Amino acid sequence: MIEGDGIGPEIMSAAMRVLDSAVAKAYGNQRSLAWRRVPAGRQAQEKYSSPLPEGTLEAIRRNRVALKGPLTTPVGGGIQSLNVILRQVLDLYVCLRPVYRMAGLPSPLTNVCALDVVIFRENSEDLYTGIEFPAGSPENQRLLAFLAQEFPQTLQKIPFKENVGIGLKPISRKGSQRFTRAAIYWAIEHKRKKITLVHKGNIMKYTEGAFLQWAYDVAENEFADVCFTRRQYNQIQKKEGTARAEVESAQAAESGMISINDIIADVAFEQVILQPQSFDVVVTTNLNGDYLSDAFAALAGGVGISPSANLNPEQGLGVFEANHGSADELTGQNRANPCSLILSGAMLLDFIHCDEAAVLVRRAVENTIEKKLVTFDLARLIPDASVVGTREFSQHVIDSM
Repeated sequence: MIEGDGIGPEIMSAAMRVLDSAVAKAYGNQRSLAWRRVPAGRQAQEKYSSPLPEGTLEAIRRNRVALKGPLTTPVGGGIQSLNVILRQVLDLYVCLRPVYRMAGLPSPLTNVCALDVVIFRENSEDLYTGIEFPAGSPENQRLLAFLAQEFPQTLQKIPFKENVGIGLKPISRKGSQRFTRAAIYWAIEHKRKKITLVHKGNIMKYTEGAFLQWAYDVAENEFADVCFTRRQYNQIQKKEGTARAEVESAQAAESGMISINDIIADVAFEQVILQPQSFDVVVTTNLNGDYLSDAFAALAGGVGISPSANLNPEQGLGVFEANHGSADELTGQNRANPCSLILSGAMLLDFIHCDEAAVLVRRAVENTIEKKLVTFDLARLIPDASVVGTREFSQHVIDSM
């Protein structure tokens, strides 16, 4: 367990109480959670002169699972996000963010009951690798000089060559395919019917466009018995006509195969609002996933109730975290909303096969919100809500079990 910065210790304390209570109520004396607190963030920097000590990483590798509060990363200054470093060092290449309609919370959508989406966000590549060259730096100048000598046509595409920051966007076949493979396995296990690949391949043809083709390759070559893709539909349509393609698609649906299609990222944002029911499982690159998961979360009540998991399915590693920042301005005031961390804890319970306890947590959180006993941020959204503190909210959740 990593408490985190800012409101981290408060919401972590609340989440631990809820999870401990759920396990006790679900299993009696047969199971319990043993917590080990490990340092990261500001406290670790002050005590160990490192915001992410090796001992913390080793503890997560050994114990396989961690619950993590928010860690603060300053904006600018070349300081890489601790959250990104944690994912990179442990190779947590899957970011899993479920978004679903919770009774009692208002939504700008008119058809809120249709909202039940799981976002798979690739975690190890794309712009979040942090490969950047600050404007005016010696490294930046060397890169520009290299482009001028070796790729002059590429350099011509940069309109302003002085004081220009440059970032690199790596997307690989291996990274894309292991990520897609994990998403398809998850969809099979959870009996999902549709996967949407979100990309900007019409513009970034050799990164996001390649991601799309590599994802289709995995589905068609490794999961041919359980998946039918839009690319296959298009190929059949081109060779045998639309009628035949429609027949093949209908037969695949009738046999329970997973339908896999794709959509350009900007169109996806439009459809998130207009037709959220058209999404089931979203599989996308890192930056797109960052934007889309928050957009979906906003339709269900905001990131304050949005859970998140960072996973390496091959190694059985999982770090479950609050899907929001450290909110330093609320520190020590007993006002912070612990829902995101509590619901991330429910995902952790699923991960370690405490499914009954996870169900208790989710139902109790929803029941508490439906009773309008909420922290101040949710109270602003719910008419006639009663504002409760962080500790009090967690106690209401426990009582609701």
